[in-house]
Amino acid sequence: MKPSIVKGTRDFGPMEMAKRNYILNTIREVYELYGFQQIETPAMESLQSLMGKYGEEGDKLLFKVLNSGDFLSKTSDDELQQRNALHLASRFCEKGLRYDLTVPFARYVVMHREELQLPFKRYQVQPVWRADRPQKGRYREFYQFDGDVVGSDSLLNEVELMQIEDMVFSRLGVRVEIKINNRKILTGIAEVIGAADKIVDITVAIDKLDKIGIDQVNAELRDDGLTDEQIEKLQPIILLEGSNEEKLDTIAQVLASSETGLKGVEETRFILSTLKSQISTLNSQITFDLTLARGLNYYTGAIFEVKALDTPMGSISGGGRYDNLTGIFGMPGLSGVGISFGVDRIYDVLDALQLYPQGSLMTSRVLFINFGQKEAAYCMSALAQVRQAGIRAELFPDASKMKKQMSYANAKQIPYVVLAGDNEMAQGKLTLKDMATSDQKLVTTEELIEELKK
Repeated sequence: MKPSIVKGTRDFGPMEMAKRNYILNTIREVYELYGFQQIETPAMESLQSLMGKYGEEGDKLLFKVLNSGDFLSKTSDDELQQRNALHLASRFCEKGLRYDLTVPFARYVVMHREELQLPFKRYQVQPVWRADRPQKGRYREFYQFDGDVVGSDSLLNEVELMQIEDMVFSRLGVRVEIKINNRKILTGIAEVIGAADKIVDITVAIDKLDKIGIDQVNAELRDDGLTDEQIEKLQPIILLEGSNEEKLDTIAQVLASSETGLKGVEETRFILSTLKSQISTLNSQITFDLTLARGLNYYTGAIFEVKALDTPMGSISGGGRYDNLTGIFGMPGLSGVGISFGVDRIYDVLDALQLYPQGSLMTSRVLFINFGQKEAAYCMSALAQVRQAGIRAELFPDASKMKKQMSYANAKQIPYVVLAGDNEMAQGKLTLKDMATSDQKLVTTEELIEELKK
């Protein structure tokens, strides 16, 4: 049988893992600088915990795990003949693979609430599974890297999460735009014009302004069922321009009669003004974007999205404020705010822009060539000292032809090789060869370590 992997999944080779670990370690280090602690949850959750949390479409995309043993024994012939897939799944399956990291986190908080110190700042990096149709950039198994703060209503949490986004992408060398909006502002707009069910249509139409112009946007809104009076009220918002502060001033005027909308403006002002006071430490462009409308059935306050500026990759990170994370498990009123990094998309961005530092690929720094048993024994002492100095090093295990050993070093992108034959052994030294320039020099073990550390 020809070996294969399940469609929508991937193998990651050593070079790919080195690149992924560079991204994951960078994000992990930044989270920990801000006091976040890591947790993990099981790959499987009870279906009772998962079902109904992601909407009807999400329920269909859950990977369900068959019960062990004779799961047919308690199922009647009538039930089998009815071929009701959802009903049979509920009888055959009590567990499912996690769909995201948010619902397992909510379950974790409720189960461990007595031992958690609030506010609780957690980060989590694990694979999730969705029974989706695989296509480019969409997989059935992929990684999420989430960070959340629960148990605090303070907007300083939003500020810190945006600083985390900025620091992560600065360290990765990716120029990004961080967009911010607020669910309360969108709710306020819907209130003011009397079209609560049209907010998604409105944001989608406004987002097309640069491409199709104001007349076409208005025509699209009319097609979506808005009246001429409602469209007229929207004009200052559709034509919104200027600095972040000027945009918020305009929106505040339009939303003067909406308490909810003005609350959203006030929250956004605080986040942006606090970030502006820290501007010397920020590298990213921060933009108030009224068309940002992700997670409207989920977020209740600030909404974030991060886009790479130098490659057309779409969103590479996002998040927002939610008011009732743990309510789904019977513990209402615990507010939270979080972000999620799209590890796979960030990987593609760094690949496209060739931003992986050479040292991040974690290959060996030096290969000791094996000329035979006596020479290998001589190299082992120096090899041990090199490793004790924290330098990645290896000895070729077989006394193969020189060409084969050099090809091995080239294939693994090992920048240096060490040669030790009779001459070197007689002098108690080693020959260090730079694979890029072919330069060679005779060195002691101490000098070798100094050279490799440069």
